Amino acid sequence: MAGNYQQEDIIQKIFSFLELLPIPTQFSKINTETFLPGIKIDKGVLLVDPDKLVHPGDILHEAGHIAVSRPEERMHLQNNVIENNESKSGEELVAMLWSYAAIMDMGLSPEIVFHKEGYKGESEWILDQYRSQNFIGLPLLQWMGLTYTDTETLQFPKMKKWLRT
Repeated sequence: MAGNYQQEDIIQKIFSFLELLPIPTQFSKINTETFLPGIKIDKGVLLVDPDKLVHPGDILHEAGHIAVSRPEERMHLQNNVIENNESKSGEELVAMLWSYAAIMDMGLSPEIVFHKEGYKGESEWILDQYRSQNFIGLPLLQWMGLTYTDTETLQFPKMKKWLRT
């Protein structure tokens, strides 16, 4: 990653955003295999190894998993939070929407999160859905109280709050 000023800028902007929420995030050497290269959730803390990180937008997606989890669950989150945890499977769609709202709030391109190598090759389809305002999973994000309902003035991707309470 050394010398990639644009990527370093994106990472710094993401870290600054997450710090304000607050979602605990820190740079750390990661010596184990992880679900996404250079990113690991450890007891609710988002660890990022800049030497192994491939896509900075993946930081936001993983932060989304932390943000949409119930507060009492956050400190117990580890690695791939939905693996072997059926109760969290619906949160994948919500974490995707959360990360989309976050990248839009930061004024960055959604392709940073929804890059071609992610989402099992479906990132372009997902972005097409979002551009068409077909926000798959939005009722769950609304139910969590994170974004506005259809009857409120502001609409998604505007958020009421960034952390589930």
